[in-house]
Amino acid sequence: MRVLVTRPRPQAIPWVEALRAQGVDAHALPLIEILPPPDTAALSAQWLGLADHALVFFASPNAVERFFAARPPAVPWPAGLPAAAPGPGSAQALRDGGVARIVEPVQAARFDSEAVWSRIEAWPWQGASVLVVRGDGGRDWLAERLRSRGAQVRFVQAYARAMPAPTQQEQRLLREALEAPQAHVWHFSSAQAIDHLEHLVADTDWSHARAIASHPRIAERARALGLGIVLEAPPTVHAVVAALQHATLQSSAP
Repeated sequence: MRVLVTRPRPQAIPWVEALRAQGVDAHALPLIEILPPPDTAALSAQWLGLADHALVFFASPNAVERFFAARPPAVPWPAGLPAAAPGPGSAQALRDGGVARIVEPVQAARFDSEAVWSRIEAWPWQGASVLVVRGDGGRDWLAERLRSRGAQVRFVQAYARAMPAPTQQEQRLLREALEAPQAHVWHFSSAQAIDHLEHLVADTDWSHARAIASHPRIAERARALGLGIVLEAPPTVHAVVAALQHATLQSSAP
């Protein structure tokens, strides 16, 4: 069974390598392209005021990577400043960037803003400043919770998202997945990736297709598209492998 990893290419390649190390026939089929933000100067300028914040929340690994790529020369991450990450990919990117104090979900059933909030809800937020680094839009759930506790929340756009133009190899993978849906499993980590897939292959019968989604909201979007089997698994390699085994058993059941 072939697994199609739909993350943006910078994250898809490591995922493919990690899944293949577990014996999975994984291939990258990116359904989201990451682009620079419209105002890179505004992104770089955020580094100069980092010490004024009580917390910096990064919405995704791309938010971390693009934010650190915009760091002005000789401007360090402030010692003691905590950074929050909703999932293991973002947390690892922060470690790679040299951030020492990271707030992340631990042994959580889901990796999202709600899981982060459970770790920081008791902090003294009245009058505190929080910076949210994200793409072009996103959920405001965490910002609303912080503001309800008296925090001042600011947003900065670190990247933009677009639908990529598939390469010839990716077009072949897509065609083969449509021709033999039961031999493939889609791995979705973004509802927007599903939107792009629907746009690429409109008017498709997805009832025989299968997917593993990294969050209930993403799973809901996949089911709305019409996929026959949609399983949920946290965004870790071992969880995806376990879900893949479950999907295989479901597809072989009478």
